[in-house]
Amino acid sequence: MREWAQSGLTGFLVTICVSLSACANLERGSAVPSVDREHATVLGIHNARFFTDQPDAISAEQGRALIREAKAHGVGQGGTLPTAYLLSLSGGGDNGAFGAGLLAGWTAHGNRPKFKLVTGVSTGALIAPFAFLGSDYDAALTDVYTNATPSKIYERRFVLAALTEDALSSTTPLYETISRYVDANFIAQIAAEYEKGRLLIIQTTDLDAGRPVLWNIGAIAASGSPRALDLIRHILLASASIPAAFPPVMFDVEVDGTRYQEMHVDGGAVSQAFLIPPSVNIHVALEKTGYRRHGVAAYIIRNSRLKPEWSDVDRLTLPIAEKAVSTLISYNGIGDLYRMYLVSQREGASFNFAYIGDDFHAEHKEDFDQAYMRALYHYAYEKAAAGYPWRHAPPEFADKHQ
Repeated sequence: MREWAQSGLTGFLVTICVSLSACANLERGSAVPSVDREHATVLGIHNARFFTDQPDAISAEQGRALIREAKAHGVGQGGTLPTAYLLSLSGGGDNGAFGAGLLAGWTAHGNRPKFKLVTGVSTGALIAPFAFLGSDYDAALTDVYTNATPSKIYERRFVLAALTEDALSSTTPLYETISRYVDANFIAQIAAEYEKGRLLIIQTTDLDAGRPVLWNIGAIAASGSPRALDLIRHILLASASIPAAFPPVMFDVEVDGTRYQEMHVDGGAVSQAFLIPPSVNIHVALEKTGYRRHGVAAYIIRNSRLKPEWSDVDRLTLPIAEKAVSTLISYNGIGDLYRMYLVSQREGASFNFAYIGDDFHAEHKEDFDQAYMRALYHYAYEKAAAGYPWRHAPPEFADKHQ
């Protein structure tokens, strides 16, 4: 089964191969100097995003969210907040139909919780806002992942143009698809939930810095900036923009009044999924704000299989490289599961994860094959509606519940 990362790889390699003889430089603003990276702001919103090596800033944002949550629940200082449910949605291209179907089926089963934190990468970033706003948006999420076609995601460029531009395809159709759902009313609802202490975090990759960026979507939505809607749409687009396959997204930023421009691509360039950075301990924010927590439950939806599918690889450079890199991406995703498992264990959280099982069989003719996506959606929906059999430990790790 192919994923976006695999489909983009061939284009990436082709670009590298011709870069020595057919390379053109597209204009862009100056990149943020390395020493100023942590001080760059977008729309003047101080907490719009965080780098993962800023644990103090992230912990401070968690503390502010706890105070808002306590107020929403009428919990006084020193009181106990309700169980926090965390949801992580991984990358996986058109396999995002799995996550969409699982969430809708979970609603049908009747025990889907409201999530304190929702995180998303790549296709998971596209699912995350719908998951964050809850079951009222199941129909919209279903529409996105069962009625998608390649023409609603990208538009291929002419080969010669692609070699002198920044990607093999244009993502104007994907931006239009995002904009159809993510409108002013949509982000107003996200802002309202943010004020209740809930967090929606989307990961992109700052290609200049070579680091992940965690975008605080609720804070941006609640900022009151007239440009917040456009920024959020472009963050979602950036998180799903596979390098070379899709164009990078450029963000204008400022450092002490000086303007720069950052280049962002798919959050999956760094990791396929995440919950909170390992450098951040949620107990710190609880202790500083004086609250306790009844419990924490983490749910990870991996929009992929656990292992790469077998294939008869041609003895040619590009097919060999493509399969090697897709295998690397797959196993890096398994590493992400172990990282999240360790963080969950440290925080005393239950660990639950779902993935596309070996019992799913459907022909995958092309990327964003509608028939394939519909079959995968219904596969996940039926499993979740019947009560999804969550796993409680990473692959090949002894599960104490089994």
